[in-house]
Amino acid sequence: MKVFTQSVNFSADKELIKFVDEKVSSLVRYHDKIVNAEVFLKVINTSDKENKVTEVKIHIPGGELIIKRETKTFEEGVNSAVDNLKRQLKRSKEKQRDSIIS
Repeated sequence: MKVFTQSVNFSADKELIKFVDEKVSSLVRYHDKIVNAEVFLKVINTSDKENKVTEVKIHIPGGELIIKRETKTFEEGVNSAVDNLKRQLKRSKEKQRDSIIS
């Protein structure tokens, strides 16, 4: 699976990009037909501590799954988004399996 990562309003370092790639690539275990993934990392210029926005889009046949998180760190946002996407991908795969059986 190909992971496209974009950083908005800041320049992401190599360690952060590597972390995002590893975490998002692990989703392949939960759904074997993932086409690709897009990750948007944004810094919002506010006084809030939770000014990091992580948005992950997973493209699968028949649609896409999108998760958006506002957190203190990008790592926290990516972890939260990936955990949520694991559940969604499992659900999506079960629906596919059920429609084949029916």
